[in-house]
Amino acid sequence: MIHVIKIGGNIIDDENKLDVFLNRFAQLPGGKILIHGGGKLATSLAKDLNIEQQIIDGRRITDAETLKITTMVYAGLVNKSIVAKLQAKSCNAIGLSGVDGNIIQSVKRNHPTIDYGWVGDVESINAGFLQNLIDNNIVPVISPITHDGKGNLLNTNADTIATEVAMALSEINEVHLRFCFEKLGVLLNPEDDSSWLRMLDKEQYESLKTQGIISKGMLPKLENAFRASESEISKVEICHADYANEQGEAFIGTQIV
Repeated sequence: MIHVIKIGGNIIDDENKLDVFLNRFAQLPGGKILIHGGGKLATSLAKDLNIEQQIIDGRRITDAETLKITTMVYAGLVNKSIVAKLQAKSCNAIGLSGVDGNIIQSVKRNHPTIDYGWVGDVESINAGFLQNLIDNNIVPVISPITHDGKGNLLNTNADTIATEVAMALSEINEVHLRFCFEKLGVLLNPEDDSSWLRMLDKEQYESLKTQGIISKGMLPKLENAFRASESEISKVEICHADYANEQGEAFIGTQIV
């Protein structure tokens, strides 16, 4: 069993919450991979530098200046801080971006109506490289910066990366994919944390999306989760970071079916 865990949301921005999550992640048995977003630090730094930020349907527009910031924050400060914390918990992690070891090659997004800038859509995963690390008891920690094979860096959605990595590894492993953030799961009422769903299917998702109950950053997360659930991945779940290592009845979160 390989656990592919994606961490994001406000957990990245809160040192105490991040530490609790990493304790749980470090305790997960067997092979594991952590994929992380950047939290709000990139947005905050861009504001300090007077670089305007644009986010459409939960996805960041990445111009040349924003790419510099996201690379520094995601592949630098956030990635290495997480790796240092895991090393302190006796978890032998290695910090990587999609560029390193040619883990993730992407293509610059070509959208008919929106110019997303230097944003990448994943084309290929070097699953053999990741498998080799796991087989040697090394835990990959992957930031959402990829490349196009032509020398260009690309900012890539971390939920998409988690999905693609999990799908690639599921061809030869049993893989469990979990998207962890600051909510208990998918909520029927975004203002009520107790309204989490134990299960969510595609029909209900489309209905909640039409009603505007599911919107913004949850859209790319759930689009990826449903794509993953239709693959060879054994289980796909969305949960609070506090339940990253819980199994069975102890688990609280939303299973995507």
